[in-house]
Amino acid sequence: MPINAVGPQRAAGPVKAVVWDVDDTLFDYASADLAGMRAHLAAEGLLARYDTADRALALWKEVTDRHWARFGAGEVEFHGQRRDRVREFLGAALDDAEADAWFGRYLGHYEAAWALFPDTVPTLDALARDYRHAVLSNSALSVQEYKLSSLGLRDRFETVLCAADLGVAKPAPEAFRAVCEALALAPAEIAYVGDEPEIDARGARDAGLLGIWLDRNGGRGDGPSGVHRITSLAELPALLRSDTRFGAPSTFG
Repeated sequence: MPINAVGPQRAAGPVKAVVWDVDDTLFDYASADLAGMRAHLAAEGLLARYDTADRALALWKEVTDRHWARFGAGEVEFHGQRRDRVREFLGAALDDAEADAWFGRYLGHYEAAWALFPDTVPTLDALARDYRHAVLSNSALSVQEYKLSSLGLRDRFETVLCAADLGVAKPAPEAFRAVCEALALAPAEIAYVGDEPEIDARGARDAGLLGIWLDRNGGRGDGPSGVHRITSLAELPALLRSDTRFGAPSTFG
């Protein structure tokens, strides 16, 4: 099905599919990253180097956010951003093999801390019969396929699309159009759920999808206009049933 005339003014039809972000939406990435890095630094004997564990973890998050943004902008490839994170964090001119080895040791601790949010499986169960499901992530396919399989979720999704393999990242409309084409659905027939108000919700809205911002911690403001804000995935089934879109009022913030 050709996808055209997308945008926030597109006439809405019934939602037939829900497309999901993964990290910090279905999977508690932030907690796993912090727990994994804390364990990794302790194992490497590096915690004392950063004065406190909290300071080390804050620096790791800052470095991660900066290089992940470079990857999203197409300035560096997926494994390159990992290596650059390690080099900047350690302040060391490591070669690729050394940076990969350090990151690989971190991954072992990170994966040991993997967990889904408590509302993930109940919500997927509640939506399973009435909607098709897919994933669109700004990661790499090999990473997210492995993660979803390890967490017991992969069979719930028809397809998994990732920026590193598509060659384009959210919030670019082309990323959202790719998942529309994979599902053979018009943008207005798809809801997109993610934890980032701009990259996920606004990006989906601008591509003609129903943009839903999952603001788990609250207090981050109203978010972009024309998108829906929820604070728990438990709110999602009712929101989809309410079928309020693109300018229509919503009872959800």
